[in-house]
Amino acid sequence: MLASNIVKQVESVPDLIRNHFDELDTLVRRVLDFNEFLSVKRIVITGCGDSYMAGLAAELAFEQIARVPTEPLSAMTAGRYAAPNFDQMFPRNPLVIGISASGTVARTREALLLSRAAGALTLAITGNPTSPLASIAEKILPCIVPDFAPAPGVRSYRMSLLALYLLAIRIAEIRTILSQDQANELRRQLKACSDAIEQTIGATSKPARALAAEVAGNRDFVFVGDGPNYATALFSAAKLIEAAGRHAIGQDTEEWAHLQYFVNVDRVTPTFLISPGGRGHARAAELLEPMKRIGRTVVAVVPQGDSLIGGKADWVLPVVGEVPEIFSPLVYAIAGELFSAYFSEIVGEPPFRGFAAEYADGGNTIKTSAVVDTI
Repeated sequence: MLASNIVKQVESVPDLIRNHFDELDTLVRRVLDFNEFLSVKRIVITGCGDSYMAGLAAELAFEQIARVPTEPLSAMTAGRYAAPNFDQMFPRNPLVIGISASGTVARTREALLLSRAAGALTLAITGNPTSPLASIAEKILPCIVPDFAPAPGVRSYRMSLLALYLLAIRIAEIRTILSQDQANELRRQLKACSDAIEQTIGATSKPARALAAEVAGNRDFVFVGDGPNYATALFSAAKLIEAAGRHAIGQDTEEWAHLQYFVNVDRVTPTFLISPGGRGHARAAELLEPMKRIGRTVVAVVPQGDSLIGGKADWVLPVVGEVPEIFSPLVYAIAGELFSAYFSEIVGEPPFRGFAAEYADGGNTIKTSAVVDTI
């Protein structure tokens, strides 16, 4: 697996969205019947790794667009801790959405199995509709990602996000929270994110490569975001870990001030401040002064031309185009993905440690772990 494959995957994302958007939207419209869409009272989104982060990224969309209380949970928590305590007031609730590109991850299978046993309506979003996960779920949303140069999840993450956003829009449409015209306008805005991604790749690629060369000697990295882009912070940290094996963490904007502010092991730790100019932007801007005062190298992932944060950061990885905050994780992940790819290439560390020696594929037991079917 080559670091350059990550860049190729990133560059393929705009056409991936354009080419599969309408087909995926059709599948979303059919995945539940009218009464099932109408009767959703609560949603739990679960998965592991990128799939869990997709749920975090989409939480605001479900609550803002569809007005359904939504809880993203890691698969371990969803299955072994949440499912036994589901509220039984409404039948077939909550709607539990399990996400796994491969459909083979043990904890996600377990979460759907235990949720179904607890009376929830279960839906699998997977790239493998004949997988073990699909066989457990009552409903299947095939989210097939065409074969491409192998790399840490870039394309599959976008397909999961698209599926979730389209589900939120469809629920709102069925429940007449949105008119058909309003729902279609949101779909248009969602599809148009492909243009913002394309422009952002063009604007961010060069500074991301230069930044990677500048900080190649660093061993620790922090990615900071809030709202739906707390997920982007986690996802960006995950890509750097997967691509180059460096220690990276994703942190909530406010929590950084409570915790990472006090770390003094490496005062110049590159700290990525991810903010699309939405509800958390002013608070993120306030943190620039303490970040720089204690010596951090501040990297702003902000709208192009932003002066509140971008004008004062050490580095700027600009995002181009108007993107609704509810859909911004689709676009704001680009900076972290490109940076991780170039960093991996520059330091000569293969993604996933090349799956060699102690890192042999499957050695972490995420697919072979025993699945619990009762609690």
